Amino acid sequence: MQVRYENINKKFGNVHVLKNLHLTVNDGEFLVLLGPSGCGKSTALRMLAGLENPTSGEIYIGGQPVTDMDPKDRDISMVFQSYALYPHMSVFENITYPLKIRKVPKAERKKKADDIAEILEIGDLLKRKPKELSGGQRQRVALGRSLIRQPNVFLMDEPLSNLDAKLRVHMRGEIKRLHSELGITSVYVTHDQTEAMTMADRIAIMEGGHLQQLASPDEIYHQPANRYVGGFIGSPAMNSVKGRLNVKTASLDFGTFTIPIDQEWQEILEKRLSGQDIYLGIRPENVRVATKPAENSIKGEVYVVEPLGKEVITIIRAGGHTIVAIVEPDLPLKMNQKVWLTFDEQKLHMFDGKTEEKVV
Repeated sequence: MQVRYENINKKFGNVHVLKNLHLTVNDGEFLVLLGPSGCGKSTALRMLAGLENPTSGEIYIGGQPVTDMDPKDRDISMVFQSYALYPHMSVFENITYPLKIRKVPKAERKKKADDIAEILEIGDLLKRKPKELSGGQRQRVALGRSLIRQPNVFLMDEPLSNLDAKLRVHMRGEIKRLHSELGITSVYVTHDQTEAMTMADRIAIMEGGHLQQLASPDEIYHQPANRYVGGFIGSPAMNSVKGRLNVKTASLDFGTFTIPIDQEWQEILEKRLSGQDIYLGIRPENVRVATKPAENSIKGEVYVVEPLGKEVITIIRAGGHTIVAIVEPDLPLKMNQKVWLTFDEQKLHMFDGKTEEKVV
């Protein structure tokens, strides 16, 4: 079932939480609303659920306006961060409660509960109470309760944030598998970029109440729409260095070092940003570190070394700038060591120094 936000604004007093949100979630899609705390993502989800009303704008589900419709009439289900299970009820009673209040016959409730329990692999837990379950098991029960009546739209508000790291990884895979099997249009809110990148068909990145970019995880990572998106996605974050285009030397000038650019890059940048500030973006994995100088390399000094087993995160001071690089563990580096950096020219990003929108 398609979901559509049209020109949605939301204010709490003088605080403008959502600003002119236009967003379409395709039928059967798994869309993730991603952003830091206070960006408006949870408010957008709650308005879709009918728990908040927009200040202006319209929300549609399946082409029908639902902005003024009661939550119970929208045919949506929602999983909360806190699970919100009834402690005095068994797992079976929790899962089937949405059917019970709709007067669904007991035999039908049992069949649907058995089907959902099989999908979620909790068939042996149906007689237990929530206090007898682990965090992951409680989360599965919460999912089962939301899915049992097969809603048109399935909403999840940071459902994994209370789980430990290992269990979060497991449950990410389970939710993704579940969506693949059921095909229900799903909107998932998180501030965790790993969840977004691994689970989403598309990601809507929010910041300051604005939709910054809506695209596939691959496109958002490799083609960020602006400097904010480039810096928000990726761990470690994208390096961002401010400089200027020097037309005379066909290079980018960063004060204490320059980077030569080819004719094609120069023509693009000169046409759009001649004489203006520019931000160079380069991801840590696209920074090459060597212990000897090479052509067009930048001299730097190792500031911090963070070994992670399969790779080493290295923070380098170069010409008054701080550059983060990911290097192979077999490259022995020590703090205060002199090194030389080169950037993969095919992986450079250029952002306008004023608007911070991507140029090339």
